[in-house]
Amino acid sequence: MFGLVDCNNFYCSCERVFNPALQNRPVVVLSSNDGCIVARSTEAKALGIQMGVPLYQVSDFLERHRVAVFSCNFTLYGDMSRRVMTLLSEFTPDFTQYSVDEAFLDLSGFCEGEELRTYGKKIVTAVKRGTGIPVTMGIAPTKTLAKVACRYGKKYKGYGGVCMIDTEEKRVKSLQGLSISDVWGIGRRSVAKLEYSGIATAWDFVQRSEGWVRKTLGITGVRTWLELRGESCIDVDELPEKRSICTSRSFAEQGLSALEDVEEAVANFAAACSRKLRRQKSFCSSLTVFAYTSRFREDLPQQAINITRQFPMPTNDMQELVSSAVGLLKRAWVKGNYHYKKAGVLVWNISSDNAVQTCLFDPVDRERQARLSAAVESINLRNGHEAVRLAVQGQRKKWHFKCEHITRQYTTNLKDVIRVKLK
Repeated sequence: MFGLVDCNNFYCSCERVFNPALQNRPVVVLSSNDGCIVARSTEAKALGIQMGVPLYQVSDFLERHRVAVFSCNFTLYGDMSRRVMTLLSEFTPDFTQYSVDEAFLDLSGFCEGEELRTYGKKIVTAVKRGTGIPVTMGIAPTKTLAKVACRYGKKYKGYGGVCMIDTEEKRVKSLQGLSISDVWGIGRRSVAKLEYSGIATAWDFVQRSEGWVRKTLGITGVRTWLELRGESCIDVDELPEKRSICTSRSFAEQGLSALEDVEEAVANFAAACSRKLRRQKSFCSSLTVFAYTSRFREDLPQQAINITRQFPMPTNDMQELVSSAVGLLKRAWVKGNYHYKKAGVLVWNISSDNAVQTCLFDPVDRERQARLSAAVESINLRNGHEAVRLAVQGQRKKWHFKCEHITRQYTTNLKDVIRVKLK
């Protein structure tokens, strides 16, 4: 049996942990530069607030209904995620974090039936008591069915935060009530194919033959089909790595017009791509730098940058990626009164670190490069994020997010720790 633990309205819940006055009040969290709504509490959803709607379109509505509005506080959310995952890892030796607010727990051999449900409620209670974050747990024989169970657990409060699919009757009933678009692992294009073929629910999908599924959706679709039928065959650690990684940002107000400001932003984006590559133990062979002005500002001159470099040998070294990205930007830079509204770095042609084709005439000392990167990571791990950084990453940070509604970093900054006064 597998358990999927999913934090309820994670970003909004993080804000509520440190502000009890927000309980039972509608809460929304905004995207980068306070542009769109990317997270909503249950109360906000009940008001009909849509995901992704621009803030300016609903600002009057939010004020009229006393909706609490917050900018994304990624430092706080990341640390709260770490706390939740640390607690979850204490309940099973086989634990896999799937996303910032989700984790799979292997519960095989623990217990069965009502005893297993009780153990699940113990986990849910421990996370809520230890972090203040409410979570829902789905338990089932496969990871895909655990996602299904978790969905029902969130939808119906009667489950008490834990929904378990442990009988054939429960499996059939859950699939009959689940839209095919809500099945984990089936994307929008696949949904369109299936709906065209008359498949509306997950139950309709599992009634088709394996050969039909393989022909329509390939081996990935077959795995999902088998999981929905109760046969476990998906290992989260074996899911394909990203084929490309992009780090980009929209800039506030009119944007950036000075080369040194865009250069600093691009350097930091390339450094972030390097960290992501190393995290998934992979290398890239191509890097693209892009920047463009706002197409909505017809009163300003328009310009776009898009330039690519192919590396003679795959790399994930921060210094190499950053210097390449900055060099490409300088080469493509055009003088003029251009206000760049967005810029980013894309690394692609990604391969695993155990499948790298070396180059006989490579001029770079890769071993020395790797040792330097490991030393920098070790220092930053002990002393804080970016304690050691490249000079070109700068300190001006004119490219940072617009965050007019951001809360304090309660758990990671001593200056922001909540003070309690006793009278």
